Amino acid sequence: MSQNESTTQNSSVENLLTGISVIELGDEISAAYCTKMMAYLGAEVLKIEKPSIGDSARSVGPFPDDVADIEKSALFLYLNTGKKSITLNLESSSGRKIFESLVEQADLVVENLPPGKMESLGIDYKRLSSINPSIVVTSVSDFGQTGPYKNYKATPLQHYAFGGLMYITGLPEREPLQMKPRLPEYGVAQNAFVASLTALWYKDSTGIGQHVDISTAEYSASILENGLSMYSYTGNKLGRSGNKGYGRAAWGIYPCKDGFVGVIAGPEHRWSAMAELMEEPKLAEEKYTERSGRQIYAEEIEALMEPWLMSHNKQEIFEKAQELGLAFAFVATPEDILNWEHLDNRGYLPEISHPEAGSYKYAGAAFQAVGIEAEWQRAPILGEHNDEVLSPIIENLNMRVEDLKLEETI
Repeated sequence: MSQNESTTQNSSVENLLTGISVIELGDEISAAYCTKMMAYLGAEVLKIEKPSIGDSARSVGPFPDDVADIEKSALFLYLNTGKKSITLNLESSSGRKIFESLVEQADLVVENLPPGKMESLGIDYKRLSSINPSIVVTSVSDFGQTGPYKNYKATPLQHYAFGGLMYITGLPEREPLQMKPRLPEYGVAQNAFVASLTALWYKDSTGIGQHVDISTAEYSASILENGLSMYSYTGNKLGRSGNKGYGRAAWGIYPCKDGFVGVIAGPEHRWSAMAELMEEPKLAEEKYTERSGRQIYAEEIEALMEPWLMSHNKQEIFEKAQELGLAFAFVATPEDILNWEHLDNRGYLPEISHPEAGSYKYAGAAFQAVGIEAEWQRAPILGEHNDEVLSPIIENLNMRVEDLKLEETI
């Protein structure tokens, strides 16, 4: 079965989460990225979407030829590989009855609705656990399900600010900066993934379900490196260092012939390799060797580095430095990553075909289960699996599909 024919997993060896049934109820990134990883590992993920319009990620570009289409959003297609899509209006009583029937047979619900929304719909953890005592419900929100900020809303900008990441990002003499990617949402999704699997393990061991409460703000504050402990221990604040590590030369981001490279010269005993790489004997002078000297004479060192860097391309610099044991890197563009031989060799960049959007390369999973060759499957068309998943339930509940469509329940 080809990727174009199915959205479900296909593997000659049973995958790690085969047999696990997951319901995803939410919007955009955090819930979707969490369950994307589960689908890759073999779980059956039922994505519940709003009738007619679907997940709001479907309206987010880029789109092929820059023409908006809910079946061609690059963001949606990336976040929802391997899932099944069903449409269901949970604001209607019949929609909630159908949802509860799905929960009866599920292992896990992952949701990122605003705190209190599940309760107002009458489908909170208390209700769901009365239907299925072993159900695990993972709730992902901006500030958690409790606390004075629980009803506040936030964008990535706020999470970078509240979590302290913005305070340590940028040049020391300039204002704090926001990082471009929506890191808090992807990071909290990984937390939700791990926490959900842990709760499922507990469920399998005890038969008892769990309500897992995941806060994006707490994720953001957790990745400050040693920022919190530094202030707790010493009262000193971890500040912005810009592109220079600790104010030293040969530790930061520098321009080269075709872009930028990350340079870390390393400890004193590696400095001779730095001079050899740059083909500059003056760099081997003793005053530049010690780290303190690289701070004092930073401008002199960078003036000696510049001619060599500007005459070599970033890939060449990276490879030559690695040969000498220097931890350099090239600053990769999206084009570089999609054409990176190393990632391609590891199968990280699968090409997935979609009947509406066409065939494109996607980023894969940041982990591999050795010995299991699961195939990446495409994202679903809106409501593609309504007949397969909902028809038996609708019949069992003595409802009629025509009535549900007329009521805009499905």
